[in-house]
Amino acid sequence: MKFAATRFLGRQASVLLALLLAAAFSPAETLTGTVENGTSNKPAAGDEVVLLKLGQGMEEAGRTKADAKGAFSFKVDDTSTPHLVRAVHQGVTYHRVAPPGTTSVEVVVYDVSKKIDALSVTADVLRFQARSNELQGIRLFAVDNKSKPPRTQMNDQNFEFYLPDGAQVDTAIAMTAGGQPLTTAPVPQKEKNRYAFIFPLRPGETQFQVVFHLPYGGEASIDPKELYGTQHFVVMLPKSMQFASTSGTSFASMNDPREPDAVVQVASNTKAGQPLAFKISGTGTMADPEGSDQQGASQAGGGTTTGRDSRPGGGLGPPIDAPDPLEKYRWYILGGFALVMAAGAVYITARPRKASRANFSEVESPELPLAVASSTAGRSGLLLEALKEELFELEVEHKQGHISQQEYEKAKAALDQTLERALKRVVAKTS
Repeated sequence: MKFAATRFLGRQASVLLALLLAAAFSPAETLTGTVENGTSNKPAAGDEVVLLKLGQGMEEAGRTKADAKGAFSFKVDDTSTPHLVRAVHQGVTYHRVAPPGTTSVEVVVYDVSKKIDALSVTADVLRFQARSNELQGIRLFAVDNKSKPPRTQMNDQNFEFYLPDGAQVDTAIAMTAGGQPLTTAPVPQKEKNRYAFIFPLRPGETQFQVVFHLPYGGEASIDPKELYGTQHFVVMLPKSMQFASTSGTSFASMNDPREPDAVVQVASNTKAGQPLAFKISGTGTMADPEGSDQQGASQAGGGTTTGRDSRPGGGLGPPIDAPDPLEKYRWYILGGFALVMAAGAVYITARPRKASRANFSEVESPELPLAVASSTAGRSGLLLEALKEELFELEVEHKQGHISQQEYEKAKAALDQTLERALKRVVAKTS
C-alpha cells in the first residue's frame, strides 16, 4: 500500500513538473508591426520603438529599432493585457494601442519642422463666470495643421497665447487628433501674461484648454491679444453679466437654445494682432447641463473633486441640433474637455503643477484604434484614458524632480489600482 501511494505521488509530481516545464518553455506570442513615415511615405528605418504593458501602470516590456523596411517585433509574454506601442521619430512620440489578441500594428510618424506656415486656429473660445471677488475662465483653442506633405511642428514656444492680467493657471490640457485629453502645463514666457505650450502640433487638429482665475471687482477689461488669425473668436458669459466691445470690432450675438442663460459673442475671420478687447461686468454663473455626469465621473475617479471648481459655465454640453454657421465649432464653444477633466480631477487637482520646459511629446496621449475606442466609450472609457494620461504626466514630473518620492509613490499606487480596475472592465467588454 505504501509503495502504491509512493508510486502514485511520484507520477503526480512528474506530471506537475512536466506542466511547469511546458509553461516555462512555451513560446511567447509575437507582436509585429511597421513604422511608416507619413511625410515621405517611406519606412521609418531606425526609429526607436517601445512596447509598454498596460497592466498595473505603464511597464516597459520591450525596446527595439525599426529595420530598413520599418518593421519591428516583440515577444509578448502576457497576451491577456493590453499593450501600447510607442514610436519615437525626431524627438516626437506616436502611439498605437494593441488590445489583447492583437498580433500586428502600424504606427505612422511625421517629420518635424520648427515652423509650419499651414497652421490655422479654427476656434478661440473665452468662457467666463464670476463669483464674489473672483473671475473664473476657460480659454480653448482648436489648432489645425494642414501641412502638405504632412509634418509635425515642434519648438520651444510651439503654441503661444496670452491670459488676462493677474490670471493664475489652475490646470491645462491638450488633445491630439484622434487622441484623448492629456494634462500638461503652459510655460510662462519673458513677456508678462504670455504663455506657451511645448507640445507637438501633429497633422490634423490639436486642441488646448486652459482653466484660470483672477481677482475681480465687479468689472474687468480683457485683451486677448490674438497671435494667430482665427476663424471664430468666441466670448461666452452668463446672461446676468454684461459684455461690451471696446476695440471697435463687430461682435455678433449668437443664441444657444441648450444654454438659455448664456450670452455668446462671436467675431469671425480675425487677423493676428487685430484688436479684440472687450469689457465684462456683473456676476453670475451658468447652469451645469451635465452636472450628474460630472458627479458620476468624480465617483468613478475614486473620490469627490476637491479644490477649485474648474468648470466655469458648467463645462461641456451636447452639440446643438439646430443648424447654424458655427455648428462645426459648437463643441468648442460649449466648454471643451471639462467632463474628461472631471474624470481624473481627484488626482489632477490634488497635486501642484509646475510649468517647465519638459519634452511633453514623451507623454503624448495614445491614439485608440476603432475597436478599442468603441469599447471604451462612455464614462468608464473617459476615466480609463484620463488615468492613462495622468500616469504619463506623473512619470514626467517624477523624473524632473517636481514631486517627492513619497508623493510619487502615493499617487502612483492610487492611479495603478484604479487603472487596473478600469482595464479589466474594458478587456471584459472586448473579449
